[in-house]
Amino acid sequence: MGGVEVKKIKVLFHVNESDKWQRALVNITNFLNDVGQGGADIEVVVNGEAVSVFRTRCLLTGVGGECCGTASGSLVDQMKNLSEIGVSFVACRNALKAQSIDEGNLPNFVTVVSAGITEIARKQTEGYAYIKP
Repeated sequence: MGGVEVKKIKVLFHVNESDKWQRALVNITNFLNDVGQGGADIEVVVNGEAVSVFRTRCLLTGVGGECCGTASGSLVDQMKNLSEIGVSFVACRNALKAQSIDEGNLPNFVTVVSAGITEIARKQTEGYAYIKP
């Protein structure tokens, strides 16, 4: 009896509003808890003003966001934890420029693409399900 190949579910989460970050991260965690860590290819595309979560010098200090005075430190920590189990985070270069965020200051688990909207379209043609929390 040969093994049955389980097809991974391909999912694209789109975050373009800062107030949707926590919901998106909970959705991703719940999804992974349901299908198992190896059961999905997950990419999070960040564009619009949601890239502002990366605007903090605390990202470089690793002090758990204590110097930020905002929740962004813990959000980035949650993203880093998800990235360590295979979730990809992709930021839009156009949005980073619009928010005056230097790509060099992004966490090392974030990949930059020229246009987030193009990345979304590309992933959908590759069969990714689109989820916008």
